Amino acid sequence: MTLAIFDLDNTLLAGDSDHAWGEFLVEEGIVDAERYRRENDRFYQEYLNGELDIHRYLSFALAPLAEHDMPTLLSWRDRFLDRKIRPMLQDKADQLLDRHRAQGHTLMIITATNRFITEPVADLMGIEHLIATDPEVVDGRFTGRVAGTPSFREGKVVRLQAWLDAHHESLEGAWFYSDSNNDAPLLRQVANPVAVDPDPSLEKLARLQGWQILSLRD
Repeated sequence: MTLAIFDLDNTLLAGDSDHAWGEFLVEEGIVDAERYRRENDRFYQEYLNGELDIHRYLSFALAPLAEHDMPTLLSWRDRFLDRKIRPMLQDKADQLLDRHRAQGHTLMIITATNRFITEPVADLMGIEHLIATDPEVVDGRFTGRVAGTPSFREGKVVRLQAWLDAHHESLEGAWFYSDSNNDAPLLRQVANPVAVDPDPSLEKLARLQGWQILSLRD
């Protein structure tokens, strides 16, 4: 098995699904607009700066999930997908996925964004394997806590290795596509690292390392 692994936000998607979910909650009046937007924007800037405390962020981001029942959340998520995610889909990303499928590669998304948001996005793209940050669920409701290791920075390496061990697979010949310097730990692990519309820090690293750089923006 040759893995073709993809970051999601600002890589396969022309935008950030996690930040967009926060914007959706604000627009729907589900959260206090001024406070939530301010915190959502602040955490997003910390992410872009490579300064994000993932546990502090997740305490913020998962709280709305814990405050509502699952049927309500699923109804909101359907509207979120139509309003926020479908406009982020990219033809060039679909073409890249199809090229890897044609080579018989196994496709995977690995993302720090939580599974509640990203699972239907992976389904839209026809990608079976997803490693995402897992929100804890007890008795059919989210608790606001994280189950296991968040798949962020070095956590992506940890979570991917656990998946490889469970499936008796390796990273031999693997590809990994990402836009963010936060993914440098995993990019260094694969045979074929690719910087996709990279942030300035990743672009600099990619040029130093001789990694491929490409754009999927339409």
